[in-house]
Amino acid sequence: APESLMQALEDLDYLAALDNDGNLSEFGIIMSEFPLDPQLSKSLLASCEFECVDEMLTIAAMVTAPNCFLHPPPGTEEIALTCWRRFSHPAGDHFTLINIFNAFREASASSTNQGDSEKWCRDYFLSCPALRMAGVIRAELVEIMKRIELPISQPGFGSKENALNIKKALLSGYFMHIARDVDGSGHYLMLTHRQVAQLHPFSSYYNSRRIPEWVLFHEFSISEGNSIRVVSEISPDLFAELVPQYYFSNLPPSESKDILQEVINHLSPVSTPKEEQK
Repeated sequence: APESLMQALEDLDYLAALDNDGNLSEFGIIMSEFPLDPQLSKSLLASCEFECVDEMLTIAAMVTAPNCFLHPPPGTEEIALTCWRRFSHPAGDHFTLINIFNAFREASASSTNQGDSEKWCRDYFLSCPALRMAGVIRAELVEIMKRIELPISQPGFGSKENALNIKKALLSGYFMHIARDVDGSGHYLMLTHRQVAQLHPFSSYYNSRRIPEWVLFHEFSISEGNSIRVVSEISPDLFAELVPQYYFSNLPPSESKDILQEVINHLSPVSTPKEEQK
């Protein structure tokens, strides 16, 4: 549809993937080297700047591969939730996916045969084929990074600085996927669509005592009850620091936008008339 095509071009423009003539920019050409959604490509490239490439490679592989969570058989839902909580990370689902992938890789490395890793997955209600596919995708992404001579930083997962850098890399690509809990009960209003969504049941925040106010999400699914999937907490300050101003100015009016505008005004020094003219 023409509307979808125009929206796609607009999104690519926001991601700095197009030049003033509507052709791929130099940055867009590099983004196109990766067989990923543009937003994910942008986040992966941004991770080079923020020195969290190892972690972003894992996130990119996990969200590109099929869902790793298995639907538990009736009567085992609570057992499955208990198993998944072992991998939960307070920063959000993107970080939880890193924990799951690292745990699977460790279990596979210590396995004497293929059946051991499959049993490990069954014990934790996880999909072994999905996790293996994530491993294959990650290896392919590493090869692309090496081929186009992009730096791959050393793993630093677990430190506060690394967690902040991962969020910066994610926001560099997913600033269009921001939602705010408007009433404190998990009803998230998306900034772009002005549509209310719920947390997906596979989210580590689902049925949690602490529901973050501002989140970045990987995707929005109408077919799964208007839910946002793969959700991590972000701060308005971080959003204000990284969001392109021309994108923000085109957002529809909302209370959330007003709050973010106040944050932006607070972070930006007041310009003098001469500076504005310049």
